[in-house]
Amino acid sequence: MFCITPLFVGKIEGKMYSGKIIGIQAESLAEELGLEIGDKILTVNGQELRDIIDLSFAFAEEEINLLIERKSGEQEMLEFDKEYDEELGVEFESAVFDGIRRCGNHCCFCFVDQIAPGMRTSLSVKDDDYRMSLLYGNFVTLTNMAESDFSRIKQFHLTPLFVSVQTTNGELRAQMLNNKRAKDILQQLDHLAESNVEYHTQVVLCPGLNDENELDRTIQDIIARQPYAQSLAIVPVGLTKYREGCYPLKMFDAAGASRVIDQVEKWQSVQREKTGRSFIYLGDEFYFIAGRELPPTESYDGFPQLDNGIGLVRNFIDEWQAEPVSCKSYREPLYLDIICGISIAPVLTSLVETLSIENLYIRVLSLENTFFGEHVTVSGLLTGQDILKKLKTETGKRTGVILPESALRAGEEIFLDEYSLEDLQKELKISVKTARGGADLKQLLLGWKDIPEAEHVKTAYMWQSNAAYTKPNRKKSDRNE
Repeated sequence: MFCITPLFVGKIEGKMYSGKIIGIQAESLAEELGLEIGDKILTVNGQELRDIIDLSFAFAEEEINLLIERKSGEQEMLEFDKEYDEELGVEFESAVFDGIRRCGNHCCFCFVDQIAPGMRTSLSVKDDDYRMSLLYGNFVTLTNMAESDFSRIKQFHLTPLFVSVQTTNGELRAQMLNNKRAKDILQQLDHLAESNVEYHTQVVLCPGLNDENELDRTIQDIIARQPYAQSLAIVPVGLTKYREGCYPLKMFDAAGASRVIDQVEKWQSVQREKTGRSFIYLGDEFYFIAGRELPPTESYDGFPQLDNGIGLVRNFIDEWQAEPVSCKSYREPLYLDIICGISIAPVLTSLVETLSIENLYIRVLSLENTFFGEHVTVSGLLTGQDILKKLKTETGKRTGVILPESALRAGEEIFLDEYSLEDLQKELKISVKTARGGADLKQLLLGWKDIPEAEHVKTAYMWQSNAAYTKPNRKKSDRNE
């Protein structure tokens, strides 16, 4: 139970950060308070709010003075009592109210610098915000961190973070990130450990730069920082055809990828013997490039970096195999095309070949990425126009199409090239549905007519008063394979 006392209605002048409400849970505290979509939260008990972290800790009190700004621009103070763990129940337009902290690096491997010209501005925004690292697993370099940031991390025990290391050789890291502040990475990791903060790490591996002996050095330094260092992911550099003016880099070939796998497997073996965990994990692309088998599920130790694409294909296979076969036949012939990137096509083909459903005919259509270039082989970077072109050139019967949901902008039905799912359906004049992972795909194939069009997950931030920060529930395999 709570009581509400409106203290005043008026207008406070001056700059103030605010959290804009875009959603309100039914029967929530926010609904009872009369909050509405479009209202803004300004302060809690007089404390100004930079983000939902400030809001969460301030809202943990039982007696609350909540300053809000209505859609009309009028400001109102609400005074009420609440239970200690009672949630407000609102979704915010952004998790940070003072703006995303931008990246000050100029990394030689930066994917944002390789975006096609003329694409939407948001694709060219580089963020490097430790708060988004905490809340949503975004990797940060720590190069824009001030002592006050580390103090705040320690004060609120903001853990775990996700740190993009690249190399523990300070001078080399400063060169790769083109930022002299990047050389302090080991001291910064130790600073996190002193604050009892855990972290996951990542290396974007570039042939001739941070591989071979430099990779051994990095692995050794990160291993030495356990248990605060929770895991190390190693992913190959990604290159598009839009690299004019960029640092000259090359992709891993089959031999180079095999050498990386052999090198890392030695470290994994030592770690499993010592701790029972692999600790170090390679991106799926290394195994595809090398033509090697993916590691078994147990080697991923519960997939600690699944959202980073580590073990995504193995998890996809696990989901598929765990989903029961609930259909033995269709009354009428059903012809379904599955669209995917080149890298995962052999895996999908082998999985669908295990199905034996009367009147179900499946084709796996892999696409070369003409938009970004042939070196980009993941499904999540396929564009609507490339998909349409492929489907128009493929003859034969077609009842419907299944696309990877990861190719669509989060929460919307728009591809990276601004082509929409609606446009695609109009052109094809058939049903087009999306699948997130192995279980979704199998369910679509076995129950095509019973499963409606997918409802895409909104990119919204649900704040809860007990310091739990959540996105809408997702399956493990929501990201690009």
